[in-house]
Order: sequence, then C-alpha cells, then structure tokens
Amino acid sequence: MPARTRLLLTSLALTAFACAARIGSPESGPAAGPPVAPTAAAPSGRADPTLIPRSVLFGNPDREAPQLSPDGARLLYLAPVDGVLNVWVGPAGQPDAAKPITQDRRSIFQTEWSADGERVLYLQDRVGDENWHLYAVDPATGESRDLSPHPGVSAQIVGVSPRRPREILVGMNDRDPAWHDLYRVDVRTGARTLVHRNEQRIARYIADDQYKLRFAMRELADGSSELLAPKGKDWQRVFAIGLEDGMTTSPIGVDATGETLYLLDSRDRETEVLIARDVRTGKQQVLAEDAKTGVDFVLTEPRTHRPLAVTFTHMRQRWQALDPAVEADLAALREVSDGDFTITSQTLDGRQWIVAYRLDTGPNRYYRYDRTTRRADLLFVADAELAALTLRKMHPVVIPARDGLELVSFYTLPAAADPDGDGLPSAPVPLVLLVHGGPWTRDEWGFDAVHQWLASRGYAVLSVNFRGSAGFTKRHLNAGDHEWAGKMHDDLLDAVAWANAKKISDPARVAIMGSSYGGYATLVGLTFTPDVFACGVDVVGPSNLETLLRSVPPYWAAKAARFAARVGDFGTEAGRALLHERSPLHRVDKIERPLLIGQGANDPRVKQAESDQIVAAMQAKGLPVTYVLYPDEGHGFQQPANEISFNAVTEAFLARCLGGSYQPIGDDFKNGASIEVRVGAEHVPGLAEALQTRGN
Repeated sequence: MPARTRLLLTSLALTAFACAARIGSPESGPAAGPPVAPTAAAPSGRADPTLIPRSVLFGNPDREAPQLSPDGARLLYLAPVDGVLNVWVGPAGQPDAAKPITQDRRSIFQTEWSADGERVLYLQDRVGDENWHLYAVDPATGESRDLSPHPGVSAQIVGVSPRRPREILVGMNDRDPAWHDLYRVDVRTGARTLVHRNEQRIARYIADDQYKLRFAMRELADGSSELLAPKGKDWQRVFAIGLEDGMTTSPIGVDATGETLYLLDSRDRETEVLIARDVRTGKQQVLAEDAKTGVDFVLTEPRTHRPLAVTFTHMRQRWQALDPAVEADLAALREVSDGDFTITSQTLDGRQWIVAYRLDTGPNRYYRYDRTTRRADLLFVADAELAALTLRKMHPVVIPARDGLELVSFYTLPAAADPDGDGLPSAPVPLVLLVHGGPWTRDEWGFDAVHQWLASRGYAVLSVNFRGSAGFTKRHLNAGDHEWAGKMHDDLLDAVAWANAKKISDPARVAIMGSSYGGYATLVGLTFTPDVFACGVDVVGPSNLETLLRSVPPYWAAKAARFAARVGDFGTEAGRALLHERSPLHRVDKIERPLLIGQGANDPRVKQAESDQIVAAMQAKGLPVTYVLYPDEGHGFQQPANEISFNAVTEAFLARCLGGSYQPIGDDFKNGASIEVRVGAEHVPGLAEALQTRGN
C-alpha cells in the first residue's frame, strides 16, 4: 500500500466509504464474453527520464495524519526526520512550529494522544515482523518508554479514557502468543495491572470509561462468533453471530453510562446497520442504514460516545447526520473543499475537529474546523510537490459480473489517451488490472499513487471490488466463500472483458498486479488463465493455500476458524483437496507469461516460503521469473526507499511486457533500499546494470 494511502487509513478510526451516483464514468453494460487472448510477443518499452519521478509519488509526504490534543492546544502529525516518518508536536494553530519528539529509524504509522494529552502513544515493530510494541513519549522532553517490553509481544490498544487519564487498556500476548490478556498500563511508569487473564479464547474486549469490562467477542470453531457479557467470574452469551454475519456484525462500544451498546449489525439484513441496544433489556433501535452498503465510519461525541453522524460508501461517500446539530456542520464542511471528507480527530469537548479531504487528483488536505464559528482553516496539504502536479481523474463505474453481481470499480486513464478527462479514450491502451488485498477489504475513490504512477507511464489502471470484498452487501461479501481462484477470479475476468468491450484496453496488452490477496490473484491469473494476461506482478502473494493457512501467526488464532470456513479447511480431506486445487503452486507448468515477484523476508502473514516455493518450482521447469526480496520488510514495503526501488523494477518490467514508458532505475537503489534480486535480473531492462553500480 502506498505511504500516503496507508497514512490516511491510519488516521481514521474506521475506514470511510460512501454512496453516491456515478460521476464521469461510461455507462455500465454487460460484460462482452471472455477477454481476448494476448499475443505471445512482448512489446518493448521506452525509457523516458521526463516522467513524474517515483520519489514524488512514493516518497514520504511533507506532513500527514494530524491529531489535536484533547484540550485543543497542541497538534501532532507525522513528518520525516532524516527520511523516516516520526512524530512532530507543536501549537495547534501553527503547524510550522512543530518539532519532532521521536527519532525512530523505522517509520511510524500508528499514533495517538493519551487521554490527558501528557503523552503521545505509538506502535512500532521491527523489520516488518508485526510484533507491535507500544511506546509512550513525553512531548515536552522526548523521553520515550516501552509500555510492552516483552520479547515477541504484539501489543494492542484496547481503550483510552478521559476518566482514567493516566492509564490505558492494552492487550498483550506475552503469556500466550495466541491470546491477549488485558491490562491497565500506566503511561508514565509502564506499570501494568491485570484486568483479565484470557483463558476463554476472547478475541476482543469492550470496556467502559472506567475500564470495567462490559462485553467481549469470541470466535468459535465453525467460523461463527458470539457476543458475551461478564457474569461473575465467567461469561454468558448475549447473542450468537453466524458465519454469514461474522464480518458484518460487531460491537463499537458502550456509552458513558454503560447503559447502551452501539454495534454494527447485519443479522436478518443485507447490510450492516448502526444499532443502539439497551444493555439491560436487549431492546434494539436502528439508527442508520443503507440498502447497498454498510456503515463505514461513526462519528461519536467524545464524552458521551453517542453517535452523531455516519458515512456510507457505495461509489462515493455519503454522510448521514444523526444529531440535527451536526447537519449544519456537515453542510458547512461540504463548502470548504472538493473531495470526500472525514473527521479524523476531535478535542475532548467536541468543539474542534480535524477534517481530512480526500481528492482523486492530489494529496490529502487537512483543516482545523471550529464548530462554534463553523470556520475551517487549512492546516496543511500533505505534500506540496505532489499537489503541484496535474494528475488524472479516477472514474467510478459499476461493472456487472456474469451472474449479475454488481462490481463497484474504479479506473484511471493516461492523459494522452483521454485529454478531455471524460473517461473514454480515443483508442484502446495497455491495461493494468490492480487487485486489492484482503480479500475482505475494498477499493475506493480517491488519490491512489499506483493509479497515478501507472497512468503517467501510459497505462489504463482498473481496480475491481470483486465478490468477497467488504463494504457492500452481505451477499457480495459471502459470495466469495470458497471462491478463491473460482468466481472471485471470474469477476476479475469480467471486468477485463468490460474494459475490452468499452475499448478502454487493448486485449493483447493486459497485465495483472497486486499485493497479498492481490498477489495471489496475480499468480492465479498466470496459472489458471495463462492466455488472458500478458504478464503479472505479485507482491507478498501466497502460492500454496494449505501452507498459507498452516503458517499464520499465533495471535491470529481467533481468525483461523474464519479462514477455514471461508477459504478452505486443511483439517478435512475435502478442505485440503479444495486448497490444493486452488493453489497456483500446483499449476506452475501452465505459466506462459513473464512474472515479477516481490517479498518481505519478515512477513508474518504470507511467509517468504510462499514466494520461495513458486520461484523454485518455476526454476525447476526452466520458466523465467524475476524474484526481488527485502530483508528488512514484512507484509508489503513500508519504507519509501524500498517501495521506490521495487516500483523502479516494476515499471521497467511492465514496459518490456506492455510497451509503456518507464523512468530508468537511475540511483533508486542507492538511497537506502535493501533490495536483493535473487533470480531473473536479466528479464528487466536496466536491472542487472543498476545492481552492479549500486555500490559505486
């Protein structure tokens, strides 16, 4: 995930999506049969040093993810220190006066204020292993304390309450790697007090502002789950959540009185709605719902935790006010800037907000909004150099799958092909099908560095919310069960067929590319449908589903049953047969087109062995492959130097395959990248030479 997208998601309590009419996109129509097979010959690309530099698109932002202190007096944000994102703090109205309070050598992405504003909390792992340690730093002195100083721990922030300002609730798995015990932790001393010893396989805790446990979630062996409430020293079931609702029904939290539970609930419905549930009687009231998508973001009043407004996203964002007073604020904010906006931070009294505006043609814009005067003042634009560029529109469109399922999708076209920006190119162009990870996430409208990068190199870029993607209906999500390399892949083929039929793409020059599940989809594309794609780029993608599910991290124990139920159960003969059938590793001999693989050596989710084994299988069969490894990365490439270096390899690879332009690798390996090319450097223009000269 590009750094700017990752930072926006980090700054939001919940990812914001919304619902609106299509804007500037061609009319939807039925997919016109399977894509036409590309020719075997690979076109040659064109080196072009005048392209938008990768360092502009994928380097660090100037500033990102601002948050107001609880009293509104100070502002924190993330900005580089010697090329590494660190935490900066300064006066709320003077972002330029902020100073760095951390000096970490690995970029920080997850940070927030303590309840009293006396400490800044941040999570950090080492070399991408996702063993998150929780730190508290004093903004006045820069003194930092590890609040989870235990080997191998993966800490989780569970609660930050203004009623217990010196303590936070933290889950830690140092006793049992698979399950997190719950502690109160003093943010100044690090002293911890056990709240609950987790011997009941609790996946999530819900506490009130006094840190009294009110509810918990437990995953069950069949993939279903249950909401629990404490009863003496044990727990009692409040209600069961079947597998079909397991990813769309969950508690948000309780109000300040502890009398009302707020939750997202899709039981007996097609989408998840916002519910207020009386804790004593169990009576429920629907507060907000949408027919096509679930609730994405819930804005709550800081002291009472009462919901004030929500967002929905189908193609674009839609706000719904729950408190009449907020409607005037939303109306005022709609006039401030173009784009979709989200409230990313509030003061404790709720009078000041940080509002992030997301555009498709530029970086995030952040405003400080005063609810009393309804005035919004620009804090900063995330990246001035990026904001100065003329970038391409992202076009939303609904593409029908062959069985009629609606696939909300987004595409971007190169400037030369679509000079008027109407979404209809003058002639077909090469296409990159960019597949999102998860798979239980989604693509959305807004600035996407990968879309802009590839469009500037002469490619159309298409992102598809295939079945199994989250954020839409239950039918859409659950239609992906047991359909890895099945109907989920058919959806991608139908989207390519649509682009071909609309003459957006040249059927002979279509590539497939993605990370995590998107990397798996790339391998599926080249092994299950080898004639459709001209080449593929797989980043941290699993090649063998059975080894993938057998090697998940211990602290994913609560998720293991979900994977077994939705992907395939390696504990049964039928499940193992399904996983074997849907694993690209067992179809390596079907590969006919070029493949580029990127992997982090410390990935705890999709381990290096997933890439190693398919590379070895290809080498054994004499099939060409280029394999790039990063010894200091995990599940994806978080460090800009590494991301830029891999993208340098990728665009040269795509240029040879699809015939687009590419910026020569140049010095992109000399800026701290840890890149290792294990095999196949000869298949990428300029790669062998760049490796030879990187140390000169």
